[in-house]
Amino acid sequence: MTIPSYLELRRKTRERDRSLRDKVMSLEEAAALVADGDSLAIGGCTASRTPMAMIWALIRAGRRDLEVSRSIVSTEGDLLYASGVSRHIITSWFSQGIVWGVSKVMRAYTETRRARFEEWSHMAMGLRYRAGAMGVPFMPMRSMLGSGVLDRTEGAKAMECPFTGETLLLVPALNPEVAIIHVQRCDAYGNAQIDGLTFMDIDMAMAANKVILTTERIVSNEQIRRHPDQTKIGFFTVDAVVEVPFGSAPHECYGLYEPFYSHMDLYAQMTSKDPDMGAQAYLDRFYHEPKNWADYLGRIGMAELLDAQRRGSGIYDD
Repeated sequence: MTIPSYLELRRKTRERDRSLRDKVMSLEEAAALVADGDSLAIGGCTASRTPMAMIWALIRAGRRDLEVSRSIVSTEGDLLYASGVSRHIITSWFSQGIVWGVSKVMRAYTETRRARFEEWSHMAMGLRYRAGAMGVPFMPMRSMLGSGVLDRTEGAKAMECPFTGETLLLVPALNPEVAIIHVQRCDAYGNAQIDGLTFMDIDMAMAANKVILTTERIVSNEQIRRHPDQTKIGFFTVDAVVEVPFGSAPHECYGLYEPFYSHMDLYAQMTSKDPDMGAQAYLDRFYHEPKNWADYLGRIGMAELLDAQRRGSGIYDD
């Protein structure tokens, strides 16, 4: 594990184009900003605001050997393993979800050592992104001390606190080469507003060398400025903006649509008996065969989309 120095991080930051400019592009153009072997951070958490459209584009583009990190990983991790996009995922929890139990695809790949699941505590993941955002090489904490999780990590170091004499754990910074984050709305420059929980996305955006935003809709800069308190990610961190309705499907996007439960049931059924064959069949049907993102949504089905939208928008009814 190599932790970049402050001067190296500063050099990369100064080399970036942080001007106020139009950054709108297609999914395919944004996927081209990610190179084989890059470290990739994924925004959202579990099945919430997952940038599925961007993951869909990376899989279709045939990316390989990405080192992926996320706070909590769900079905997107299965698909990254099964497609060959990643063989190393760093996270605090990896499962399709409480309803469906531990992922059979994840178990099939990690137990046969075809892929690696590097586990940290949830607190550790957050502090690693926070250290990356601050430009410091590590953050101290107490979480994981005395637990078996510490045996499955790479790079954490115990130390004696110089002020109290207590034992602390130092967790190394995470500075991903690229972060992909899905938001409810942003302007063409990349000023993003997030409704609901922000998870680790703000620190992630500050820690990454490149940020790709997918958004449910692009709004005017004037509209963004009417509610500046809701802008969580600033344009100066962002390199690409992609407008993609239902960009988290079949996961949820708070305030707009809930998870597509029937579709996630279908995925669980397809991977239950033979995780390898089931995951490949799912990838063929929903990732490789569709002509575009609209075709992908069409294969999920209009009834599913409308039901998820009805359930998700209900939180604003009162």
